[in-house]
Amino acid sequence: MGSRNIVHLFFKTLGLGGLIGLLVSFFINPSIYTANLSPFNFMELLGLLLFYTGFGFLSAVVSQTGFFAYLFIHRFGLNIFRTFWPTVQVLLIVFVLFDLIYFPYKAYDGSVPVWWFMLMSAALLGYGWIVAKQKAKETNKTAFIPALFLMIVITTVEWVPRLQSEGTDYAILMIFTLLACNTYQLFALHRLSKDNSSTGKQTKQNKNSSKVYKKG
Repeated sequence: MGSRNIVHLFFKTLGLGGLIGLLVSFFINPSIYTANLSPFNFMELLGLLLFYTGFGFLSAVVSQTGFFAYLFIHRFGLNIFRTFWPTVQVLLIVFVLFDLIYFPYKAYDGSVPVWWFMLMSAALLGYGWIVAKQKAKETNKTAFIPALFLMIVITTVEWVPRLQSEGTDYAILMIFTLLACNTYQLFALHRLSKDNSSTGKQTKQNKNSSKVYKKG
């Protein structure tokens, strides 16, 4: 991708993060909004809108950092492990899914049923599987495991700091934003690359046609 496409991807992802952060906040903290609607408090409502949009922006930046780190890790893994890299990724996926069950359960000292954390891991795996299947369908079969790795391992790494903080509201808000941004970037990558390749071919054809025209 050219620098123009990278800038385009950055601002699109940033906007998506702000939008998702704001929309999810309506479902996570509806009482905060309703409390400022009756009586109507414009400044408080504006502050809430700006805060949750800003939180979405921040989550989007975290997502973009993780995404470009993933591109580097993927290339590095291919160079080091070569044909074993897909196997290594699958093992890391299994390890992370297990950690999402075991460590949060231990952190809550059993006060939260373990099946809640199992459900969380299953939901992440299910969503990641759907996204990875679609990625493989649009590109090639070998893209399935790297896409699943991004959606599970990289997303979890991005999410860990919020998981370690108290309260679940912001953790839920962040995971929805991260998943939306990572999904968008994953599909935008090959689509922008395809557009860039098509533009390059068209430019080359135009140059060749211009040369033929001048010779004529």
